[in-house]
Parts: sequence; structure tokens; C-alpha cells
Amino acid sequence: MPSNPAPIVAGKRGPGELNARTLFWWLHSAGWAGVFLVGYLSALAYGKSYELWKLLLPVAVTGFLGTLGLRYLLRALSGMPPVRLAMLMIGPVLAVSAAMGITYAVILLNGWCGGCRVPSSWMGYAAYMGSQTYMVVGWVSLYLVITTWRKLRAQTEAALVATSMAHQAQLKMLRYQLNPHFLFNALNAISTLVLDRDPVNANRMVQRLSAFLRHSLDADPMQLVTLKQEIDATRLYLDIETVRFAERLTVRIEVDDACWPALLPSLLLQPLVENAIKHAVAQRVQGTTLIVRAGREHHSLVLSVLDDGPGGSPPETDPAPSDNATHGNGVGLANTRNRLRMLYGARQSFEARSRDEGGFMVVLKLPFEVGGSAGE
Repeated sequence: MPSNPAPIVAGKRGPGELNARTLFWWLHSAGWAGVFLVGYLSALAYGKSYELWKLLLPVAVTGFLGTLGLRYLLRALSGMPPVRLAMLMIGPVLAVSAAMGITYAVILLNGWCGGCRVPSSWMGYAAYMGSQTYMVVGWVSLYLVITTWRKLRAQTEAALVATSMAHQAQLKMLRYQLNPHFLFNALNAISTLVLDRDPVNANRMVQRLSAFLRHSLDADPMQLVTLKQEIDATRLYLDIETVRFAERLTVRIEVDDACWPALLPSLLLQPLVENAIKHAVAQRVQGTTLIVRAGREHHSLVLSVLDDGPGGSPPETDPAPSDNATHGNGVGLANTRNRLRMLYGARQSFEARSRDEGGFMVVLKLPFEVGGSAGE
């Protein structure tokens, strides 16, 4: 016996409401049909007259109609405190039980059920009415249990939807947060090229910046991409920085062939590369080598971004660098760390530390997955 139907929009019933109504009528009808059949078959098993159906069927129909009225009353009182609801339902429950008892008495007293035994005193009628009261109370209890369960399930589903929407919104926020320093530096570099009367490189940098921004805005933050697509996006960003720093930046990309189809969140590497350029390349006059690596370790995809710059603070590993870190304390690394935690939980790891041979490195481990585009 389901709860209140879903709201009706524009005069049309939704599928949820239709299913709830259908379920109620099936349960309600089957329940009272079962009451009649069980009572009738039990009576036959004890040797009572087969004409007993003439008594039990009208009583079951009375209960069917009476409890149907109780349903509408319970819907009207929905949301009322349990104690008050119970007090208000005492009278209607007794009224339905009395109606069933009256139907029973009228049929017997008028002799409409041949072979049915008539109680010898009014106590027999009262006892029958008491047994029907238990049945009606059971119907009301079952109705309340089912409707309460349906309401709790609906509230749980609504809470899950709200949590999922908040989760997706946070992921999109982390993914779309673009370092304003990058745009400032790129535009400043373009301005410098224009002032230096180098239109070829200025135009090339504008085109690469446009391509990268278009890709970053078009990419779905809730969609996984292959490592090949992610490396291509990273190259778009590195092309801009290569024009900006020229011979001061050397880029090496080292990817195991088996890792190209691996799936990962879109633009996961870009903030790591940007962090390395900001702290290793931009801070030095001499040249810096930036290495992007991808490999597989058992069931994990291992991504590394390394540089041979000045390095950073002492080794920092998951869960988070300290506030004293000079190389790994940026918004980009924090966003990357948070994205991995939200997407993979304990199945991922994040490590940011200085390299023993000089420079800095960030190492990510996430589940190795290959397939079609799967939503984050």
C-alpha cells in the first residue's frame, strides 16, 4: 500500500504516481481476496457448510470498501505526529470494524447463509467484531509501514541526487579553475613579441593559446579521456610555454606503449606541468628539462612530472604537503590531489617531493582502466 502519489504536472500523471496507484490496488485487492479465500478454505477444512461464502464474501467486501476509506483519511493526515495520528484513527478503525460486524450480523439474522451457525448470544457477535478490529488495525499498520518506507526511500534518493550534484559541481570547479598567472604570462609574452616586432611567433602563440583554451573549455570535466588525448592536450599547453621560454625549456615525453589507451580525468597533467614551469623554468635563467612520464605498475597507471630545476622543500607525500612547501603548495597541485581523492578514494596516491639528483617531481597513481569513455 504505497504512499501519496507523486505531484501531477500540467494535469498529467507521472509514471511514479501511476506505478504507486497500481501497486496499491494490487495489494489492496489481493489482500482482501486472500482474507476471503483463507477464511473460506479454512471453514471447509473444518467441515463447515460450503454456503459460508455467502457470509464471508460480503464481510470481505465491506472490509475492502471500509479500509479504502481509511486510506484516503490516512493520506489526509499524512505528516501528523504518530501519537496524534493513532488517537485520531481509533474512531475510524472501530467504525470499519463495526461495519464488518454489522454485515456479519445482518446476513446471519436474515438467514441469507443457509447452513451458517448463528451465535447463541450477542457475545458471539461482539467477539467477531473484535477479531475484525485486529484485521483492520493490521491493515492500517501495514499501510503506514509501506508508506513510511516509500517516503524514506524517496528522501534517500533525493539526498543521493543532491550529494551527486554537489560532487559533480565540486569536480567541475576544481577542473575549471585556471591559474590566472598562466593567462597573464601568456598574454604578456604575446605583448612582448608584438613590441619586439616578431609577428610570426606572436601569431603562433595566439593560435596555440586559443587552441588550448578551446580544448580546456570544451572538455567535459565529468568524462574520462585516454592518455593519448591527455598528452595531446598537454602538448597544446607546452607549445605555448615553448614559445614563451624558447631554449630555456626542453620537454621530454616518455610513455609506455601499453599506456596510451588508459583512461584518466581530463586535463589532469596540465596543472602539474604548469607547476613545474612556474617553479623550475620561470625561476631560472639557465635551461630546464621537463619530463612527463607514464607507465604501468600492476593494476595502476603511474604518471610522473619531473624537472631538474631548483627543487623544493623536503619530501611531501599524500595526504597533503605542509604549508611550508615551496614547490608543491600551489592551487594546481591541491586541485589535482582533491580531484583524485573524490574520483578514486583510497585507490589512488599522490606524491610531491624533491628529487635526490636535483629538481622536483610529482607522481600520481590511479587505477589502470581501459575502455570506452566512462563518466567520472
